[in-house]
Amino acid sequence: MKLPYKIDLSGKVAVITGAGGILMSEFARALAECGAKVALLDINEKAANEVAASIGENALALPTNCLEKASIIKARDAVHEKFGKVDILINGAGGNNPRATCDNEIMTPDTEGLKTFFDLDESGLKFVFDLNITSAFLVTQVFAEDMVKCGGNIINISSMNAFRPLTKIPAYSAAKAGISNFTEWLAVHFAPCGIRVNGIAPGFFVTNQNRALLFTDDGKPTARTEKILAATPQKRFGEVSDLIGTLLWLASDEASGFVTGVIIPVDGGFNAYSGV
Repeated sequence: MKLPYKIDLSGKVAVITGAGGILMSEFARALAECGAKVALLDINEKAANEVAASIGENALALPTNCLEKASIIKARDAVHEKFGKVDILINGAGGNNPRATCDNEIMTPDTEGLKTFFDLDESGLKFVFDLNITSAFLVTQVFAEDMVKCGGNIINISSMNAFRPLTKIPAYSAAKAGISNFTEWLAVHFAPCGIRVNGIAPGFFVTNQNRALLFTDDGKPTARTEKILAATPQKRFGEVSDLIGTLLWLASDEASGFVTGVIIPVDGGFNAYSGV
């Protein structure tokens, strides 16, 4: 991996949830490249193992259900045994679900054959909230205990949805707004302990979860992709590498030691563009 710059994380232990995914796996590689020992937590054991293998001996893959506190505690005990106390926590687990996604962008009287807001399943709403907010809450409860006496660094993964809710995905938009608010709450709560808490809000990146919404089966951009790019001044989707500089800046106490309680958009100008 080519880093935009390097920081010194020698002796630091980082825990990353959702580490088997496209974005968080690159976060893990970047931190490891800077000298950190990284614990990769993911419910997908195979994906976590593959990322750990690509990093080497300073990586530990741990199959973890971030919605079950006992599973998180088991992972923490394994991290302690292998690497020691945790210095950096990245809450990257999250996502959306089709059960909480409607077909129409706006409501009209004629919705025959469409899954509308009124058809969304309650279980889907709860699943998306749990996947994003409950997981971050429980994981922080378990791992922040390591930081209360010695300080630490927590980075939550929010979204452009937290700034500007997107059509079709009401539960995910609300959940990510909750993550941003939770980030600010934690920053205030933990400030006396020397724990910094910040967030990164990616704009539009192509991942395994949203690929079907953005491209057809034959690889052509969907109408939604055309709207996204029209509203993004840089006229492109983000690359994972676009996030790494912000990650390293927030992970470095020397570079951002007086920064806490902020959400950094990395969005190609999407949030700044009014459409006019």
